[in-house]
Amino acid sequence: MSFRLGVDVGGTFTDLLLVNEQSGEFFTAKVPSTPEDSSIGVLTGIKKVTDSAKIDASMISHVMHGTTVATNTVLTMTGAIVGLVTTRGYRQVLQIARSFVPGGLGGWVIYNKSNPLAPLALTVEAQERISSKGEIIQDLDVDAMRKTLAGIKDQGIEALTVSLINAFANDVHEKQIREIANEVMPGIPVSLSSEVVPEMQEYERTITTVANSYVRPRVASYIRNLHGELQKTMDDLQLHVLRSDGGLASAAAAENLPVNLLMSGPAGGVSGAVWIARQAGFDNLLTFDMGGTSTDVALVQNGVAQLRRETTVGDITVRASSIDVRSVGAGGGSIAHVPELTKALRVGPQSAGADPGPACYGQGGDEPTVTDANITLGYLPAAARLGGEMNLDRKLAEKSVQKIADALGLPLKKAASGIVDIVNENMVGALRLVSVEQGHDPRDFALIAFGGAGPLHANALGCLMNSWPVIVPPGPGVLCAYGDATTRIRDEASRTFIRRFPDTSSEELVTILEQLAENAAQSFDEENVPREERTSSYQVDVRYHGQGLSLTIEVDLDELRSKGLDVIADEYDHRHEQLFTFALDADKEVVNVRAVVQGEATVVKAPLIEAGDKDASAAIMSTETIFVDGCDQEAHIYDRSRIKAGNRIAGPAIVVEMDATTLILPGHTGEVDKLGNILIRPDEK
Repeated sequence: MSFRLGVDVGGTFTDLLLVNEQSGEFFTAKVPSTPEDSSIGVLTGIKKVTDSAKIDASMISHVMHGTTVATNTVLTMTGAIVGLVTTRGYRQVLQIARSFVPGGLGGWVIYNKSNPLAPLALTVEAQERISSKGEIIQDLDVDAMRKTLAGIKDQGIEALTVSLINAFANDVHEKQIREIANEVMPGIPVSLSSEVVPEMQEYERTITTVANSYVRPRVASYIRNLHGELQKTMDDLQLHVLRSDGGLASAAAAENLPVNLLMSGPAGGVSGAVWIARQAGFDNLLTFDMGGTSTDVALVQNGVAQLRRETTVGDITVRASSIDVRSVGAGGGSIAHVPELTKALRVGPQSAGADPGPACYGQGGDEPTVTDANITLGYLPAAARLGGEMNLDRKLAEKSVQKIADALGLPLKKAASGIVDIVNENMVGALRLVSVEQGHDPRDFALIAFGGAGPLHANALGCLMNSWPVIVPPGPGVLCAYGDATTRIRDEASRTFIRRFPDTSSEELVTILEQLAENAAQSFDEENVPREERTSSYQVDVRYHGQGLSLTIEVDLDELRSKGLDVIADEYDHRHEQLFTFALDADKEVVNVRAVVQGEATVVKAPLIEAGDKDASAAIMSTETIFVDGCDQEAHIYDRSRIKAGNRIAGPAIVVEMDATTLILPGHTGEVDKLGNILIRPDEK
């Protein structure tokens, strides 16, 4: 008997899911995160979940881990000291960057651009030149390069990036420089742009490779330490890390290409939501993951999460595939405040985090947070305990929210209600980014809520977005760990291939895509994954000839062979019209091509719960007063562990469980399906 473990490290809590690979039985745990060293929280959680399952840790054969180490390294600007080698004449590529300033017209006044991840003082030039077709115009001056690298070595660099102009077409000079660097500065990790992202556009290729170098030492150290600690108690352990695109990378791949992990944490939640919703019969979803620090949202269509070719963390945007997750600084720990100048209530993005946490935690925090507001309103009753253990102090919560009430001149509960309303509007803005602004009608999608705080706000967001049903899965606070445990190994290979459609053919494109699939499969060979357990998919970046913008189109090779390039052209026109309301009668042009290889998914079936009738009264724990719709109302408090399939829960009601609390508003009813999901819909009028 062997077990598979999913681990998701968030800013406030670390969630774990332990799955019996034979029976499908699973166990969950939630422990506070340890920001100073994430592995401490992970190991504490493993001890807790194995004790719950009454097994020895040595029975765990696979650990799938979603981590925010790379993300936090960029956000806190605590990465490596990076040296950069460019082609002569391109030394200021990071300083020139792209002419984009966030924040509208006012952004030009208030925007403070962050320092480049590789400083100009540590950026050097190589005497070489390769054409865009890959022809060597000037050979690399090896002696000069050796002297140059020796010079920056003495300045204490901790990682080196090599990004030469047109290296996407020919990587020979980059590889030569790596050989020299290994001689001059042994032990310093070297990242080549031709290996990290072998695609055109020198700035995007350079910033992506520099970001890889910037986070590489810290991520590699974390993964090695964690792997070493796990191996002390687990035999023949396989450690995989969740990628930004929702796939899994081996520990070695994660160490070498950590730029692919920048959205690792949020991707786990989306993967878990897709898994549980598919079994419940829902393929079109808006995912809503509200934790203690932030909220992440994404759109899933036909059971597939929408991907994008860029990943943004802070004001750093890199070219790496990721699930199209949009984040806002709105979580249970978001701090409410009233600026003296405007006297207008604000919520977030500052967060109380795990330490000291919201005032109600009783750990020294005294700032009013969203969690404190929810307690003040009665939405988190005494029966609700974070992680099943942490008691929440209502008096401390009310004391903190009273600061907001005094500043606004409002009654306590009105002020608390205002905090909740504002944070809901902040999250609606993020949901609109992935739906309305991408050409999708939110009324065509169900809203699935998870994260420790998501189910408290989900019903209100369903009303604001008109997305029904609102789905609250069992164990919503640990759904990210479900995603980590149920996703698949994934790798990809890409290259730039610029051709107008009249200048290429479907046969040429098929040949290139098949070769890229072979390249992407090399990591699977190294892990001894059988070929029959692999599947390949293909993507082409297409634009109108003369345009700068390209869109990524999924390609089926059989259709491409039988129908030709028209199958790509028609889909591109459709996508362009969906996003921008028009299509052009102009030649299309291929820009980049890509192959994605995936392994088999972990077979984990959601267990069925006991069947019952519509009457949920047996699950009622108590009746309490909550403040909703501007007045006090009586609400039943339900124990989710006692709810049965077929039960109907009329609002106002609160459903409590180990890791989350669900609020059902007046005029709405939650129906429990056979998997234990609560499906909330408006009452028929």
